[in-house]
Amino acid sequence: MVRYVYDFSEGGRDMADLLGGKGANLAEMVRMGLPVPPGFTITTEACRVFLATGEPPAELAGEVATHLSALEQATGRRLGQVDDPLLVSVRSGGRFSMPGMMETVLDIGLNDLSVLGLGKSPERERFAWDSYRRLVQMFGSTVMGVDSALFEDVLAGVKRQSGVEDDSRLDSCELIRIVETFKDLIRERTGEEFPQDPAEQLRRAVLAVFTSWNGERARLYRRREHIADDLGTAVTVQTMVFGNHGADSGSGVAFTRDPATGRTGVYGDYLSDAQGEDVVAGIRDTVPLTDLEGPAPAAYEQLRGHMRRLESHYRDLCDIEFTVERGRLWMLQTRVGKRTAQAAFNIAGQLADEGVITMAEALRRVSGEGLARLMSPRFGAAAEGDAIARGIPASPGAAVGAAVFDAGEAVRRSAAGEQVVLVRQETTPDDLPGMVAAQAVLTSRGGKTSHAAVVARGMGKVCVCGASELTVDPAGRCFTALGGVTVREGTVISVDGFTGEVRLGSVPLADSAVVGYFEGGGRAPGDGAQQDVRDVHRLMEQADAVRRMEVRANADTPEDAARARRFGAQGIGLCRTEHMFLGERRPLVEAMILAHGDAERQEALGALLPMQREDFIGILEAMDGLPVTIRLLDPPLHEFLPDRTALAVRIAREEALGGAPDARDAELLAAVERMHEENPMLGLRGVRLGLVVPGLVAMQVRAVAEAVVVRRKAGGDPRAEIMVPLVGTVEELRLVREEVRRVLGAVSAEAGAAVACPVGTMIELPRAALTAGRIAREAEFFSFGTNDLTQTTWGFSRDDVEAAFFSVYLDKGVFPVSPFETIDREGVGRLVRIAVAEGRAARPDLKIGVCGEHGGDPESVHFFHEAGLDYVSCSPFRVPIARLEAGRAALDDHREGN
Repeated sequence: MVRYVYDFSEGGRDMADLLGGKGANLAEMVRMGLPVPPGFTITTEACRVFLATGEPPAELAGEVATHLSALEQATGRRLGQVDDPLLVSVRSGGRFSMPGMMETVLDIGLNDLSVLGLGKSPERERFAWDSYRRLVQMFGSTVMGVDSALFEDVLAGVKRQSGVEDDSRLDSCELIRIVETFKDLIRERTGEEFPQDPAEQLRRAVLAVFTSWNGERARLYRRREHIADDLGTAVTVQTMVFGNHGADSGSGVAFTRDPATGRTGVYGDYLSDAQGEDVVAGIRDTVPLTDLEGPAPAAYEQLRGHMRRLESHYRDLCDIEFTVERGRLWMLQTRVGKRTAQAAFNIAGQLADEGVITMAEALRRVSGEGLARLMSPRFGAAAEGDAIARGIPASPGAAVGAAVFDAGEAVRRSAAGEQVVLVRQETTPDDLPGMVAAQAVLTSRGGKTSHAAVVARGMGKVCVCGASELTVDPAGRCFTALGGVTVREGTVISVDGFTGEVRLGSVPLADSAVVGYFEGGGRAPGDGAQQDVRDVHRLMEQADAVRRMEVRANADTPEDAARARRFGAQGIGLCRTEHMFLGERRPLVEAMILAHGDAERQEALGALLPMQREDFIGILEAMDGLPVTIRLLDPPLHEFLPDRTALAVRIAREEALGGAPDARDAELLAAVERMHEENPMLGLRGVRLGLVVPGLVAMQVRAVAEAVVVRRKAGGDPRAEIMVPLVGTVEELRLVREEVRRVLGAVSAEAGAAVACPVGTMIELPRAALTAGRIAREAEFFSFGTNDLTQTTWGFSRDDVEAAFFSVYLDKGVFPVSPFETIDREGVGRLVRIAVAEGRAARPDLKIGVCGEHGGDPESVHFFHEAGLDYVSCSPFRVPIARLEAGRAALDDHREGN
């Protein structure tokens, strides 16, 4: 029979798919003998049944009742008993951590009678009513759907009347008044009473957590983090322990290493007389974890010991939630902690040095996405002007943007192309859309474990928390900083996630030290190098040592080619020759298009020939000894002509003024009109252009061949390859290849030495992929042009659809990520696999690579490795990222035994 409920003692961390991350790790801590409040976990399978049918599994109620009864026997208390009742928490816990994105309800089991029993002694009265207040507030918003802001308004009003700043200073009478007001509010807004039956509270809370899996913020977070929608969440039901018992109690979050930098030490936040939700919500300023040693020294030492054990057990940075109840330590949760890119590289290197993990495992712990963040610009060292505020640098980086004060405004401005910084007193899960849209998050409250910090670190966003000098006024849409400086919405500010400083205006950016390392050719850093540079160097060496695929670059100029080589490129996978026809050369292309007869066309091509030759000489020199794949002209010729509308307007204006239109303008307009295509992407371009325009292929091939001759005479080792674009049938390639051979033969004869350039094709049409076996008989290499292959497979015009409906498709889950960002494995990927298999069957030595934008996407690199490609090619800046991911892909391949 299918089981839907497991006691904490029955699970382990290897059951995360079933028990969720939280439930599996609670079970693991119980196995380790750590002090965990008892409880049980409802499985993700139960959630999936509920999401599919709208009802929980029929067996669930009975299983919950059985486990609840066992929990009552173990604790010696019953849920709902009048005297000292058992109280439980209900928390979500998916397979992957989604901090704050789903629901939690604490203190379930309290009602109008049991609250009196819980607070039967004077010293417990305030604690009891504070707990009841929390339950009614959480249950009312989470389960019954009352706007949480209404509860906050009531709470804020009572605090104002009482002259106190935070909840912990409210007395029992004030808390009783708040509870009654909350219950009245629920009745007014929902038409029903706050439920007094604890079993009903528990049942509804569990279903609310299930439902929250498909809440807006949870779906947004999953899309952002590429977490599957069909996993569902587990639910943990756990005996409550109370950090709101007074000065000898409290709650906190601890990290075994600094999640922002990776440094070893004691890191975390603690809040006395508080429950755990208070810590992450940032509603009161926390104190450093080390401050726990004063009021609860025994608990502090126990916590330090448990932290060491957990890090050793998990072999990684651990994020731990705990509560101290009247001096006694309870462990509420642990998980492998989210961290910044800097911390990820640092921790991986440290653990390898400590012998905890191997260098191969260290490479698995980092990512190309993280490396891209380390390569992002920083603020220049000489930032002008004083900082207007300083906070806790919770997530490093440099961000500049207009200050905004709510998530909606952040989303609106970002959609309009403006960079923004979201400024809040503290963030809540409802702020997630604004955090996604913003360049940085700035809060006046909270620390490194607040919601803002944890979520920002996970997303790689810049974050400064706890900037207490700021007085944030969301209603007035401004904040006041040091010296009375008022910053209104729309004012540009700069946020430094390395130092915690906030400055007015746009501070200039500078390249990161990691980019400087790559610009220097990736040489071993000296003793004075920054730690992140040393960490990157070691892990890049490891990646290069184990990867199977080569990494080339897309480069069209000698400068780009030289940079790509410094960044570790092993050749050029795509040199776009159309980029060489722009600027001052454009009139020569116009002359070729407007030519009357072969003689004029040859004259124009002859003028272009030496220019192309010089370009190729420079690129071949920069990549001496490495392959350079040169693609013949691909886009339609009309793209090299002036804009149709602009020409027509210019001519009409001349005519309206009584003058005669410029003859060349008239000729150009006629050419534009003649070449106009309804869908130029599928029109006269690529190989078709080379076959239709006489002399075009010959000119380009001659320029390549003569550049090879020049470089050989200079003592170089040029390795040019010629790629024919947009081939759909082998006959097209055969015709072009015959022309290439003819020109190479002519240049060889002129030079007195053989000039041989491999000829291959770009697979960017579904038909080419499906007939790859035939095409391979005429091609010496394949290179997948995945940008066009994605467009032609999906029937998308990228320029049109991304703005038109991609956001809707992503929202509705039609696809989890844009197929232009990460390869579509099922469709486009299948075509790639077919082409690889059939191409190599026809020509076993066929070299195969990819030169679309997917070549630099970390997830796509793993697919190309699995598909058996020989290389990926990407922009020069992304070459290190592709190198790292190619190494990680090889490790995954080895781990799976392939």
